[in-house]
Amino acid sequence: MSNGNDNLAVQRIAGLVDENSFMEIGSLVTARSTDFNLSDTDTPSDGVVVGHGLIDGNLVFVYSQDAGVLGGTIGEMHAKKIAGLYDMALKMGAPVIGLIDCAGMRLQESVDALEAVGTLYAKQVAASGVIPQITAVFGTCGGGMAVVPALSDFTFAESDKAKLFVNSPNAIPGNNAGKCDTASAKFQSEEAGTVDGTGTADEIFAQIRELVAMIPGNNAQAGLVDECMDDLNRACESLDVMKGDPRYVLSEISDGHVFVETKAAFAKEMVTGFIKLNGMTVGAVANATELYENGEKTEDFEAHLSARGCNKAADFIAFCDAFELPVVTFTNVDGFKACMCSEKNLPKALARLTYAFANATVPKVNVLAGRAYGSAYAVMNSKSLGADLVYAWPDARVGMMEGSLAAKIMYADASADVIAEKAKEYDALQGDIKTAARRGYVDRIVDYADTRKYLVAAFEMLFTKNVEQPYKKHGAK
Repeated sequence: MSNGNDNLAVQRIAGLVDENSFMEIGSLVTARSTDFNLSDTDTPSDGVVVGHGLIDGNLVFVYSQDAGVLGGTIGEMHAKKIAGLYDMALKMGAPVIGLIDCAGMRLQESVDALEAVGTLYAKQVAASGVIPQITAVFGTCGGGMAVVPALSDFTFAESDKAKLFVNSPNAIPGNNAGKCDTASAKFQSEEAGTVDGTGTADEIFAQIRELVAMIPGNNAQAGLVDECMDDLNRACESLDVMKGDPRYVLSEISDGHVFVETKAAFAKEMVTGFIKLNGMTVGAVANATELYENGEKTEDFEAHLSARGCNKAADFIAFCDAFELPVVTFTNVDGFKACMCSEKNLPKALARLTYAFANATVPKVNVLAGRAYGSAYAVMNSKSLGADLVYAWPDARVGMMEGSLAAKIMYADASADVIAEKAKEYDALQGDIKTAARRGYVDRIVDYADTRKYLVAAFEMLFTKNVEQPYKKHGAK
C-alpha cells in the first residue's frame, strides 16, 4: 500500500497537524526479515509513517501505523523507525504523538519483533518526564502493545473502532465481548482509566490539538506562559452556587474560561485538568460533589477520596511536577470511600497521592472549597504536605470531623441536649475556618468572586520558586 492520500495512516496525520506541515522521514524503509516468504510481501514504510509537523505552530513528532501493511504489526524496522523518531524528539525537545492501529507483534519476525518492541518501551521510559507522550488508538492495540498507551502521558481512543486490551474480552474466563467489552474505548476510559478522552477521529484530533496548546514541549521550558487577554481582576460569577462542580469553577477562574480536563470519564469525584492564569498553564486537582450540564445537576458524589480518584490525581501531579507546571487544588472532602474495593486498594492509593503532593517541588496552592475534615484533608495538598499558600472560601470548614460526630464520641453517655450543645461548641472552636487561619494553616479567607485575582497573584509570586531536595536516586512510591 502506498503512502499516498488514500493511506489511512497518512490521512490521520493530515487531520492532526497544521495543513501542509508534515514532513515524512524514512519513507523508503521496508521489512528486513526473509522468514516465511516475508521478502516477497510488499511492506511500504514497514507499516508505519513517521515524521514531524506543527500543531498551531508548535513542533511535534508523529508516527501513524498503517493497518494495510501486515495489519500494522510491529517488526524490527517498524520499531526502529519509531525509536529513531523518539531520539529526534528528545534532541529537539518536542512531544511524540503515536497514532495506533496495530495487530501486535509480527509473527514472521518472532524474537526480532519482541526485541524491537522492548526497544520501543525503553525509548518511552527514557522520554518520560522529558517530553510529553500522547497516544491515540484508532484500531487494535492489544497484548504487549497495550503497554505503549499506558506508558504515555495522555491516551485517546476512537469510540467505535478502538480496541485496547492485554487479554481480549473473550479470553477472560467467564466473560465475552457481548457481556462486557473490556477492550472498548468506553470501558478503558470509564473503568480502567487508561484513556483520557474518546470520540470520533476528528474529535480526538481536536482534543490532542487542545492539549498540545496547553502543555510545554519539554521539561526545560519551565512551564508554559502565553499572552493573557483576560482581565486579571475579573470577578468570578456564581462560584458559591456551583462550587460543588470543579469543572465550572475551574472554567470560571481560567483565562478565557478555558479548561482542558483529563480522564473526564474516570473517577468523576476527582477532577484533573489544565487551566490558564495570566497566560500560565496550571494543573488543577479538585474534589467534586456535583456535576452540572447546561445548568442542570446530573450527578452527585460523596465528599470522599477513592482509590481510583487518588491514583488519577497522583499520576496527574507527577506529570505537572515533571514539566514544571504549578498545581492548584480545590479541597472539598470529609473522609474515605467505604467499600471492599477501596479497602483493598485505598491505602496504597492514598500513599501515592500523599507522596505526589509532598514530593512535587512546583508551586502549590490549595483552596479550601467546602469541607476539609480528617486525614483526607491532610492528604489533599495541605500546608503540612508543602502547599505554599492555602486560601479558603468564607463558608469552608476544616477540622478533625463535624461537630455532631465529635460530640457523640467525646460525650457518648450524655443527653441529646448536651451533645447538641457540645457539637455547636466544637464547630465554633475547632471547625471554624478562622480557627485554622489563626494557627497559620490558612493564609487568607477570600470571597468567591475574588478567587481568580488571588490565584493569579499567588502564582506570579511563586514563579521563581526553587526547592533543593536531599539527593536520592528516586523515590520508592
